[in-house]
Amino acid sequence: MAERKAPLETASETWNKKPWRKLAQHVYRIQKRIYRASQRGDVRTVQKLEKLLMKSNAARLMAVRRVTQDNQGKKTAGIDGTKAVMPAKRLIMVQQIHPKHWKRQKAKPVRRVWIPKPGKAERRPLGIPTMLDRSKQALAKMALEPEWEAKFEPNSYGFRPGRSCQDAIAAIFLAIRYKPKFVLDADIKGCFDNISHEALLRKLHAHTNLRHAIKGWLRAGVMEGIDLTPTEKGTPQGGVISPLLANIALHGMEKAIAKGYKRNEEQPFLIRYADDFVVLHSDKDKIDQATETLTAQLADMGLILSPSKTRVTHTLTPYQENVGFDFLGFTIRQFSVGKTHTGKSTNGQPLGFKTIIKPSKEGIKRHLREIKGRLRKLRSRPQWQVIKEFNPVIRGWTNYYRAAVSSKVFSGCDHILWHQLRQWSRRRHPNKGSQWRRKKYWKTEENRQGFVTPEGAKLRWHRDTHIRRHVKVRGEASPYDGRLLYWSQRLKTHPLLTGTLAKALQRQNGRCGWCGLLFTDEDIIEIDHRDRNRNNNAPSNLFALHRHCHDERHTKDAKDRYQSQ
Repeated sequence: MAERKAPLETASETWNKKPWRKLAQHVYRIQKRIYRASQRGDVRTVQKLEKLLMKSNAARLMAVRRVTQDNQGKKTAGIDGTKAVMPAKRLIMVQQIHPKHWKRQKAKPVRRVWIPKPGKAERRPLGIPTMLDRSKQALAKMALEPEWEAKFEPNSYGFRPGRSCQDAIAAIFLAIRYKPKFVLDADIKGCFDNISHEALLRKLHAHTNLRHAIKGWLRAGVMEGIDLTPTEKGTPQGGVISPLLANIALHGMEKAIAKGYKRNEEQPFLIRYADDFVVLHSDKDKIDQATETLTAQLADMGLILSPSKTRVTHTLTPYQENVGFDFLGFTIRQFSVGKTHTGKSTNGQPLGFKTIIKPSKEGIKRHLREIKGRLRKLRSRPQWQVIKEFNPVIRGWTNYYRAAVSSKVFSGCDHILWHQLRQWSRRRHPNKGSQWRRKKYWKTEENRQGFVTPEGAKLRWHRDTHIRRHVKVRGEASPYDGRLLYWSQRLKTHPLLTGTLAKALQRQNGRCGWCGLLFTDEDIIEIDHRDRNRNNNAPSNLFALHRHCHDERHTKDAKDRYQSQ
């Protein structure tokens, strides 16, 4: 009797059966070697390891998976219309992005998309590369990022792994908590759009193949409709590698303003998040000197300070009719107070002032406008849909500000939201009395009125988020330094993670419940229901997984159920 041949594996099975855990570990080992070689200043070893990494099958697989499975823009097409890439196409892309093909493959123009700036009438241009170019950029970023993480200055926080806005705010607090200072509150005019290509490529100092590839991406052009516009300067916002290139272009500002100062002399303190930065010093003349230095350095990169967004102020006393400053949505200011409220020096002596950091007025107004606009669109929708729409918005906004002095702000937002919901219920039931509407939509629990459905779904109020102080990242620490336990522990207290996800990370010791690898700051983490019942939110039923692990787990379950039928 003839033997039956085993069926050929499908592309999906081939993709899912890749040893992803081993591949990720292999890539990280090489990245760690690049980081250490860069710390030593061994340029030759750095470039050899970067070439080794980019040619490796493991890195190419990881780059394609990140672009086609993990990234939020995986369903957004470039000018070729390719999106939502299936496993068979992914396997082909892995071969296509090998560096040996890059000289023959010309970078395609990016697709121009305009998105509104939050709270403004202006719009921001995004450049969407093709899926193939995005995969190449992800591969190049894997090689370049460890090299530059070893070089970047300790007070640079924007678009870097393991760092956040809250770290930048904590750095400002530590710089001014014992001494009032003058502040250069600056912004670079059109930073992403005006970076000089020649200056950036010189500063990059990459090996030839990588340098040509980056030059091609920078000069690929922009396609808007059927019109092609060449790009003579700038990096397109929307590319995988663009934030890293912008950070490289701005690197060196902190060292430039510190030149000429003695070790025991007070130096200007620069904190930067992407293209927004502040310079702090107790002497106004030193602030002016730092401004001149930074203006000259930025000019070499083709950049200038924005006149309308750059100003000098003071944290405690009025200067040019201004006190304090806004940075990343926070208002930072110091207040003169009496002996019962004053801050104290390291010796326990009263300072006579207190440093207060809270949500900015513009940030609060923008949030309340967003709530008002969403509620207006939901005027005819049922209560459960309003709750489902609002809970993530409120949770995300309050988590961002939970490390600041925000209790009164949260209560004020809740007061306004309560009145808006009363108006919403009145519009839905104009012929009913207020007592009837209150019984239908509100329920008193623990002496607090809650917006609750008959099924028990609750609206999350702003004050439900408890204030929790943020611990700043260590000075020059990097995820590529090998201290994975430190970074997984920090991830548990990340300000933007929800309570459910944070608790799952604590139970799992910072490891994925599917592949067992430690989570990193760049990973997209999702909650998986073990019994596939999304209404069962018992802690024992919830596991934190990578997004790609979550997809793989459900694909396997669906296949097992299909075979069992």
